Amino acid sequence: MKQLARSTGFAAILCGLVLSGSCAKNDPDALNGPDPSRSVRPATKIFRGGPVLTLDADNQVAEALAIIDEEIAAVGSEQSVLRLRGPDTEVVDLAGRTLLPGFIDAHGHLTLLARYTQMVNVSSPPVGPVQDIANLRETLRRHIDEHAIPAGQMVLGYGYDDALLAEQRHPNKIDLDAVSTQHPILLLHVSAHLASANQALLDLAGIDATTEDLPGGRFRRVEDSREPNGVMEEHAMYKALTILPTPTAQQMLDAIDAAQREYAKNGFTTVQDGATGFADWQLLRAAGKHERLFLDVVAFPIWNDFDRAVGALEAEGGKVGDYDGHLVLRGGKIVLDGSPQGKTAWLSQPYYVVPPGEAKDYAGYPAFEDEAVYGFAKQLHQRNWPILAHANGDAAAEQWIRTVERIQDEQGAKDWRPVMIHAQALRHDQLPRMVPLGMIPSFFVAHTFYWGDWHRDSVFGPERGPKISPARTALAQGLDITIHNDAPIVPPRGTFLLWTAVNRKTRSGQVLGPAERLTPLQALRAITTGAAYQHREEARKGSLEVGKLADLVILSANPLEVPPDAIRDIEVIETIKNGRSVYPLD
Repeated sequence: MKQLARSTGFAAILCGLVLSGSCAKNDPDALNGPDPSRSVRPATKIFRGGPVLTLDADNQVAEALAIIDEEIAAVGSEQSVLRLRGPDTEVVDLAGRTLLPGFIDAHGHLTLLARYTQMVNVSSPPVGPVQDIANLRETLRRHIDEHAIPAGQMVLGYGYDDALLAEQRHPNKIDLDAVSTQHPILLLHVSAHLASANQALLDLAGIDATTEDLPGGRFRRVEDSREPNGVMEEHAMYKALTILPTPTAQQMLDAIDAAQREYAKNGFTTVQDGATGFADWQLLRAAGKHERLFLDVVAFPIWNDFDRAVGALEAEGGKVGDYDGHLVLRGGKIVLDGSPQGKTAWLSQPYYVVPPGEAKDYAGYPAFEDEAVYGFAKQLHQRNWPILAHANGDAAAEQWIRTVERIQDEQGAKDWRPVMIHAQALRHDQLPRMVPLGMIPSFFVAHTFYWGDWHRDSVFGPERGPKISPARTALAQGLDITIHNDAPIVPPRGTFLLWTAVNRKTRSGQVLGPAERLTPLQALRAITTGAAYQHREEARKGSLEVGKLADLVILSANPLEVPPDAIRDIEVIETIKNGRSVYPLD
């Protein structure tokens, strides 16, 4: 799958019906003729009056598109497509707005976004209201008071960001004890790779000075002691997460509805659940059975729950890789390191500014030893099941590359398409080794805005910082790439994601790594055709071609025509999944 130059001519427009037939290639009015042995149904809906970005292999721009029920029936000139108009066909006037394929989530966490809808937003602007620790405490107190939360009931928050707090540190148990000593409080870091708790929560979880660090995780301590200060990194969080209250089934189904609506209003028609726990898998199955899923959900169960999820699916007669309604268990997920903004990602060189209490050569740490990574990946490779490997740091990226190299050397090459999720610190010298592996880097390029200044000034430094998310260089090496928001880590805003990839502007307005900026077309392909290929769904999604699903989005402007900095201002007018409007809802 190569990125092709843009063409605006109509002479070679895609044309045709779902039925077989011939097409006059040089006639813009030509349309596949119907099979004389079958009747041709009129179109359910026709879109006209604005550019139709097909994003097909020739990147053709058409004048109109017709759908019959859930599929695209014709794409071409307005005159040719209108031949499918019948007495009940709805003709939609785009009024100059742009029609293009629905966005595909290359990496995100639908079930986590659902859970966040039930928690306190303690994020910093523009996502939330918190700018300093005093403001954070005030937000939590107000939430407790407004909801009359009784003593002893847990208070959960999400999104605090030490990089953006005025104090540029994590809130600790002393800060949270000042909110309440009667309510156990747990706050998730914006990366979801760290958490902070008050003493009541630590007591409830049985975390004290005698508690040892866990493999792949740490409890941060009060200076010069073993007393936990409330901040937990990576696998150490699990000791606290296991005591969280369980919402009711109805609450979670409603939360899944809300999470899908958030994606749909941002132009997404396929979403990912990229680290599905077994309880999350059960939730998604329940949502599917109750017909609560209206977007396609691609699930990748997390390594420690993978076998249980697959076993439950197969016990019900399902199969890995096959959709059941709007849900598919596509493959597995493993996390190799932590968060760069939280300074737990595994690097080959020390952090520019190491966290308090760490040695000068601190460079993060791995989540697993090589053999554990190899064992899980080999299991999936043998079955040709897709795999996502979270690797933020370049040392984690190296672990993933050498793991896939080892498997390929032992078992031979196949069209496996292993994915490196985030690939923040992926080095240029590592890219050529990924090409023969068919490895797909999925870049968390939204980092350039949300944490670009922090990466340059504190995480990686002025030399390494501009090199994060080397998307342009990866394309030049011949790699297929995707980009993502990692929702709910950042909101699932499709056009804003395009803007970050094209402009790479930080919060302060500086360009971070101009050489790695994508063109608008490259960025658009990364969340349509590229993401479809990553999910092994390129035969049905990603471009507007006859026979593919009618997964569409209407934008207020053409992202290929507006000034690059104006892409962030493009609005989603309508999102259409399988031919039905899901935003605004019918």
